[in-house]
Amino acid sequence: MDTIILLETSTELCSAAIARDGEIISYRESGTLRAHASLTAVFVQEMLDETGIRLGDCSAVCVSMGPGSYTGLRVGVSTAKGLCFGAGLPLVAVGTLDTLVWQAISEGNVPEGCRHIVPMIDARRMEVYTSVFSADGRQEEDVRPAVLEPGSFRSLSGSGPVLFIGDGAGKASEVIDLPDAVFIQCCPKASAMLIPAMAEYKSERFKDVAYFEPFYLKEFVVTASRKDPLRRHV
Repeated sequence: MDTIILLETSTELCSAAIARDGEIISYRESGTLRAHASLTAVFVQEMLDETGIRLGDCSAVCVSMGPGSYTGLRVGVSTAKGLCFGAGLPLVAVGTLDTLVWQAISEGNVPEGCRHIVPMIDARRMEVYTSVFSADGRQEEDVRPAVLEPGSFRSLSGSGPVLFIGDGAGKASEVIDLPDAVFIQCCPKASAMLIPAMAEYKSERFKDVAYFEPFYLKEFVVTASRKDPLRRHV
């Protein structure tokens, strides 16, 4: 039986799941701010206890590789590496935008006639990390940072409904003027990693546990604060 631990910590929502033979059998999530470091490993232990599964009996650990919050991604990857090192498990990784696309598909939120799904991760101000996928989950464009403007994604107009999903979709709805646009404001969930995670595992596209790093997309910027000149903003 293939048993995979799934960790999603790229945004404000911290979530974890255990999948066995293609089904989610245990799930945890929390939207508590800045609690990823204290909750991720706890969620895993709770789920193992709940299901009676030993860590060593798992087949792999899958972690969200980004893009997303610098701190959140570091927490998820560090936790995943610790689990893999401790139990000798292989590591696989799934892109945050892929997770959002499969979240829309698995939850039945793709509009009828939709040809494009545009996942979006908030990158502060009017910028997002994004890409374009087909309605059946195939990636059509490279992941990129984009500044949201009234003309953004106009090339997708006329092809039917376009679904924008993610924690950047809300602010996108304020400026994007496509007539058939549908916006779903949400964070990616570990449970939605199931299909891409299984594809990575079955294809044995394992990551090097020692050297794997998250996909940050942009440089981590340190900005000064009046209260604390060394404070980091993520």
